[in-house]
Amino acid sequence: MPALGWQALTPLYDGVVRTLTRESVWRSAFVEQIAPRPGETILDVGCGTGTLAILLKQAVPGARIVGLDPDEAILARAAAKAEACGVEIEWRRGYARDVGAQAEAFDKAVSSLVFHQVPPAEKAAGIAAMIAATRRGGEVHVADFAAQRSRLMRLLFGIVGRVDGRTNTQANADGAIERILGEVFPPASVPTRSYRTPLGEISLFRLATSEDHRGNGA
Repeated sequence: MPALGWQALTPLYDGVVRTLTRESVWRSAFVEQIAPRPGETILDVGCGTGTLAILLKQAVPGARIVGLDPDEAILARAAAKAEACGVEIEWRRGYARDVGAQAEAFDKAVSSLVFHQVPPAEKAAGIAAMIAATRRGGEVHVADFAAQRSRLMRLLFGIVGRVDGRTNTQANADGAIERILGEVFPPASVPTRSYRTPLGEISLFRLATSEDHRGNGA
C-alpha cells in the first residue's frame, strides 16, 4: 500500500503525518524509547520517506541505520531527505516479511505507521520476522495505530481506513498488534505510551527479545 493509499499522494505524506498525527510528540518519544547507541545496527522496517531512520541517525551518529521498504519511489525520496540532512543511511528494498533475508542479526528492529496498512497475515509475518532478525537480547519497537480505545478515536481512525483500506486498518483498531505481540510475550501487548491524535490513537510498543521469544516469534 503506497503512502496515503496512492502513489500520486506520496509527496503529501510527510506534511499530513506532521500536521495530523502530533508527530513531533510521539515520534520524539519513540526515538527516546528506542534509545539508539553508538555501534548498534538498527533496522527500520517499512521506513517510508525515512523520517524515523533520519531521526535515529541524527540522535546517535555512531549507530548504523538500515531502512527497508518495498516502494522504490519512496526509498528514493528517503535517500534524498537523508542527503539533505547530511546523514548516511543504508536503504534496502523489501517487505517486512523479508527481514530475515537480510542475512544479519540486528540489535534493534523498529517500525512506525506501517502495520495498520498491511493485511492481517502480513502483520503477523512482519512482526515475527522482526523478532527473528534481532539478536538475542535485542529489541523490537513498534509505533502504530493500534487498538482504538474510545468511540471518538475509532471515529477519527475511520479517516485512515478510507485511505489505507478498511479491512487492513480495522484489524489494528480491533487490537491485532496487541494480540500478535501478546502471543510472543504477554507484557509486550501493553503499550508503553499512547497518544490521541486527529486521526486516531497511536501507541508505542517494546519487546525485548530472548532466545525463547525468537523461537516463538519465528
